[in-house]
Amino acid sequence: MAHSKNNQSGEMPSLIPPHGGYRDLKSYQMAEIVHDATVVFCDRFIDRRSRTHDQMVQAARSGKQNIAEGSMASGTSKKTELKLIGVARASLEELLLDFQDYLRQHGLPLWGKDHPKSKEVRKLAYASDRSYLTYKIYFESSPETAANTIICLIHQTNYLLDQQLRALEKEFLEGGGFTEKLYHARSQMRNRSKGSWNTPKKT
Repeated sequence: MAHSKNNQSGEMPSLIPPHGGYRDLKSYQMAEIVHDATVVFCDRFIDRRSRTHDQMVQAARSGKQNIAEGSMASGTSKKTELKLIGVARASLEELLLDFQDYLRQHGLPLWGKDHPKSKEVRKLAYASDRSYLTYKIYFESSPETAANTIICLIHQTNYLLDQQLRALEKEFLEGGGFTEKLYHARSQMRNRSKGSWNTPKKT
């Protein structure tokens, strides 16, 4: 809408659209909770000197950080944004497997989607202003409950990221990237300059 108004007034549309604001993204909010919960889980149940501890914490951090970096890059490169959101998605998938491995290796059950506690956790997705505290009673419970709760949240985060990726791909295909927009803007400026030179002066 804003672009159409600018065009009617003869002004050039803004090349760099609004970007950042990642803290308002549901995917980032969920990834932040997953990261905080993973740090607590690893400190409680996995040897801090082990490689697994570092890998899980880094995967959780990568999920969160790449969503933020992708959002910041979106103003000048949709391609970079797509890539970083894809990296975030892959990092969380790696983390998901780590938690599933933990349950299997320790003889603990993996909750199905119809498990009563799974349903409890999923319902919290509708709570306003969710944070680590929203799930604290689950995160700081037994390793079975904590791991399964984090697994539920990773699934929810990945669902949001899949939607985000589809929307970004569609936007990129329909609107092009920053380079294309820059080319069109420069072409438009050149055409306007030529038009002003060719306009006969009033006598």
